Amino acid sequence: MSDTTVIELSNVSLSYDARPILSNVNLKVRNGEFVYLIGPTGIGKSSILKLLYRDVVPDTGAVRVTEFPVNKISMKQVPMLRRRMGIVFQDFQLLDDRNVYDNVAFALQVTGEKPKFIKQRVLEVLGLVGLSHRRKNMPSDLSGGEQQRVVIARALANEPRILLADEPTGNLDPKATQDIMEILKQINNRGTAVLMVTHDYAIVKRYPFRTVRLIDGQIQDLAWKGDKLVPIKSPV
Repeated sequence: MSDTTVIELSNVSLSYDARPILSNVNLKVRNGEFVYLIGPTGIGKSSILKLLYRDVVPDTGAVRVTEFPVNKISMKQVPMLRRRMGIVFQDFQLLDDRNVYDNVAFALQVTGEKPKFIKQRVLEVLGLVGLSHRRKNMPSDLSGGEQQRVVIARALANEPRILLADEPTGNLDPKATQDIMEILKQINNRGTAVLMVTHDYAIVKRYPFRTVRLIDGQIQDLAWKGDKLVPIKSPV
């Protein structure tokens, strides 16, 4: 892990319909870091991810992802921003009318890559998530854990510097959850920063990485003390 910051929120505030969601949030994620973002359902964790891929913009403050000042870029620059990151959703969002190979290939086709490179890269990322043998299957043929692995492969297709994972194990059984966490660890070990939203404290404890909590609209860094996560002084 380097000291280079790939995600930075500085004094960010956000509200929906005059209802405050975030209040002067500050957060840094460094290149190659794995960070859990925890907090109760509905508190605004997914809103932080939406700020990063510019689905929403803050009321005040600044958002930076790699070299992009996110809340200042034009709409023409948004596709380039999103190529810096892969996004994994809880509900998969696969294309039901395409097989596994074509679901992953689609992420490269929209960026104009050549067919030879697409074939090479798709087989590479499917191999990484252990699904090369399922490339001709349709999403409906797969288990929930396998579908999530396809989503991860698709998210990795463009070699992002950052992987955003929004409750990636929320709909999975314990065995599939373990498989997905091992894959995310492997991705992180290869140098990709991971920011994972979760409410599953068992995962956080079993796979210990830096943990931050969104509470009262602000970010706290946490550490385990016995069986409890307690606030610590944060360098960010």
